[in-house]
Order: sequence, then C-alpha cells, then structure tokens
Amino acid sequence: MDSIKFVEENTKSFDPNNIPDFKSGDTVTVTYKIIEGTKEREQQFQGVVLQRRGNGNTETFTVRKISNGVGVERVFPVCSPKIAKIEINKKGVVRRARIFYLRGITGKKARIEEKRV
Repeated sequence: MDSIKFVEENTKSFDPNNIPDFKSGDTVTVTYKIIEGTKEREQQFQGVVLQRRGNGNTETFTVRKISNGVGVERVFPVCSPKIAKIEINKKGVVRRARIFYLRGITGKKARIEEKRV
C-alpha cells in the first residue's frame, strides 16, 4: 500500500477537469498513444463503457466493442498519460452501473437506447 500512496502523491500532473463526464452505457472513443521503439502514434478504440471502478488516481473504465465478430474489451486507467483524449459519441440509458450482461448477447438485443437531449 505504501507504493500506491507514493505514486498518488507524486503524480501532480493529472488534471481531473480534462475528463468528460461519462458512465456505463455510453459509447466513447478513446484515443491513446502507442510507443513502438522510437516512433509514437495514436490509435482509437471506440465502444460501449461497461463499468467505471475505483477512485482518484486508481480509477479505471472498461470499454467493449465487437471486432470481426469477436468481442474485445480493454481496461483504461482514467488518469493515464498515454490517453490523448476521450470523446463521448452517445449517451446511453441503462439502469445498472456494471452492464456485463452485454457479454452474453449479440445483434439487436445488444443495442442500448440513446438518451434524448
């Protein structure tokens, strides 16, 4: 536990105001940096947020998408310096904080109702 507190105290560059307000059920596009040797590029991952967990510097969120008929999930730390930006594409209407039931359904059943503004 001491090492986690040490890292939390020494990461002052994180600004929580840069994070948009999203929750489970929202469709987001996460742009993150990939470093391969001396080269650096940005890649996008678009999908539905399944959950947000943790708090402070240790908060993470899970994004799920279907790629070539296979479900792909990725866990991102919210305050990672590798995340360039997070865009909210759609606000979803769900009644749960963790929507793991999406793993077992496909097709039209897996659609999430969009929140009207």
